[in-house]
Amino acid sequence: MKLPVFRPRLVDALQGYRREDFTADLSAGITVGVVALPLAMAFGIASGVKPEAGIFTAIIAGFLISALGGSRVQIGGPAGAFVALLYAIVERYGVANLLIATMMAGVLLFAMGALRMGQLIRYIPVSIVTGFTNGIAVIIAMQQLKDFLGLSIPKMPANFFSQLGTLWSHLSTINWAALWLGVVSLATIVLWPKSYRPNHARWRRLMARVPGTIAVLVLGIGAVAIFGLQVDTIGSRFGGIPQGLPPFALPAFDWTSAQNLVGPTISIALLGAIESLLCARVADGMTDDRHDPNQELMAQGVANVVSPLFGGIAATGTIARTVTNIRTGARTPVAGIVHAATLLAIVLVLAPLARDIPMATLAAILLFVAWNMGEWSAFARLRQFSLPYRTVMLATFGLTVVFDITVAVEVGLVLASLFFIWRISSLTRLDAVRLPADVATLGDGTRVEAWRLFGSLFFGSVGKLEALADPKRHQPDVLVLEMSRLINVDTTGLDALETVLEQLHKRGGTLVLAEPTEQPMSLLRRSGVLERIGAHNVFEGLDEALAALRERHRGPVAEPPPG
Repeated sequence: MKLPVFRPRLVDALQGYRREDFTADLSAGITVGVVALPLAMAFGIASGVKPEAGIFTAIIAGFLISALGGSRVQIGGPAGAFVALLYAIVERYGVANLLIATMMAGVLLFAMGALRMGQLIRYIPVSIVTGFTNGIAVIIAMQQLKDFLGLSIPKMPANFFSQLGTLWSHLSTINWAALWLGVVSLATIVLWPKSYRPNHARWRRLMARVPGTIAVLVLGIGAVAIFGLQVDTIGSRFGGIPQGLPPFALPAFDWTSAQNLVGPTISIALLGAIESLLCARVADGMTDDRHDPNQELMAQGVANVVSPLFGGIAATGTIARTVTNIRTGARTPVAGIVHAATLLAIVLVLAPLARDIPMATLAAILLFVAWNMGEWSAFARLRQFSLPYRTVMLATFGLTVVFDITVAVEVGLVLASLFFIWRISSLTRLDAVRLPADVATLGDGTRVEAWRLFGSLFFGSVGKLEALADPKRHQPDVLVLEMSRLINVDTTGLDALETVLEQLHKRGGTLVLAEPTEQPMSLLRRSGVLERIGAHNVFEGLDEALAALRERHRGPVAEPPPG
C-alpha cells in the first residue's frame, strides 16, 4: 500500500504568499486567539485539569495543527467533544495517565493518517455523530451546574446519575451571588451582538467586534472587584495561571497503569479523528476548498504527542473557532499560527488578571457552548426519519449521557451495521420468472425453472437462495438464474450458490446463469465454481439462455410418413 506524502497545507499556501494575505491572516488569527482564551480555560477546567492546561493545549497543539495540517483554515485546540471523556479518564486514572493516553492516541492518529485511513471516518453514520454530539452537550451542561449555581461540592462525580444525585443533595448550598452572576453572564453572551450591518449604530458595530465571551470575562472580573462578590474564582480554586509556558517534562509512566489505557487511548483517537475531519469538512463547505484527511490526521497525531509534554490535554479541530477564523477573513494556515501566538502573548502579559475570573462566568460560557454544540432540532425531526435512524441516534445519545462515548459509539456502530444488513437483505429478492409452456417443458421432457435475483447475495440474504436448495423441494432438470440486477456476491452467497449447484448435480440437473454482472463473475471465476457450472452454461442474457436450451433439448425428430 502506497503511503501518503507528509506535505502540510502550509507549504502550498506559502507559495505566492502576499502582503494582503498576511494582513487578512493576522487580523483573523488575533480575533480567533481572543475568542479561544476563555474557551480554552473553560474546557481545561471542565476536563478535570487546571485552566492553564487548556491554554497550553490551544497554544502548542493549535500551532502544530495549523503548521502541519491538511486544512487551510482549521483551528485546533481543546474541544467540548473531549470534555466528558477526559473528565472520566482523570477521575478513574489520574492526570498523569490522561497525558500518557493522549500521547498514545497521538501515535494512533498519526498511524491512521499514514495508513490512509482518513476517508474511513466518513463512513460513520450521521445518526451516531448527532447522537453523541448531543449527549456530550448534555454532559457539559450537567458539569457546569455546580459552578453556575455556586454549589458547595468538592468534586463532581463522572457518572450521570451520581451527578444528578450530588446536585440534588447540595441544592441547599446555592450561592445566590454566583447564580446571579452566572445568569447575567449567560444573558450577556446570548444578547451580545454577534454581527452587524452597515446601517447599524456605531456602538453596535464596535460591540460586535468584541467577542461576547471576552466581554463577560471583563464584566465578571469587574463585578468581583467592585462589589466584592464572595464567589469562587480561578485564583481561589486553582491559584491563578502561570505567566509563561511550562517546561518540557515527560509524564510519569507506569506500565501497570498504561496497560489499562487501551480503551481510553482508542476513544481519544477515534473521537479526535471524527471531530477534526468533521470540522475540516465544514470548513471546506464554507471556503470552497478540499482538505487532505490523511495529512490532517498525521498533524493531529503530532499535536497530541507533543502537547502533553508541556502539560496539555487532547486536542482536535474545533468547529466554533474554525468558523470564526473563516468569517474574519483567514486565507491560509498562517492565521492558525497567529492564533497560537496571540494566546501565548496573552499568557505572558495578562496571566495575573485571570486570578479574578469567576467560575460562574466560565460556567455560563460553557453552558452557551453546550447549547450551540447540540443539534436539538434533530429530536424534533425524528418522526421524519426511519426507525433504524431514530433507534441509532437515541441509543447513541442515551448511552453517551448515561455511560460514556466509547460504549455509545461501539453500540451505535453495531446497531447501524445490523440495520444496514437488515435493509440490504430486505432489498434482495428472488422472483420466479414465468416461462412459456414450450420452455417450461422442453421437447425432450426437460423441466426448466427460471428465477431472477435482485440486490446483494451476502450473508444477510442467502436464506432466500437457500430455499432453492431445499432437499424436500421438487427440483427442476434445469435451473436458470437471471443475475443482471445482482450487484454483488460475498463468500457466503457463493457458498449458497454452490449448495444449489450440488443439489442439482445429485439429481442430474443443470445450473444456468444468465447475464451475471462483473463482481459475481469475478468471484465465480477465482473460486473455481465457474468451472463446475461450465462456461457453456453462462449466457449474456435470459433470452439467449432460453434459446440455447431449446436448441439443446429439441427432442427426437419425427420421421416423415411413408409414401
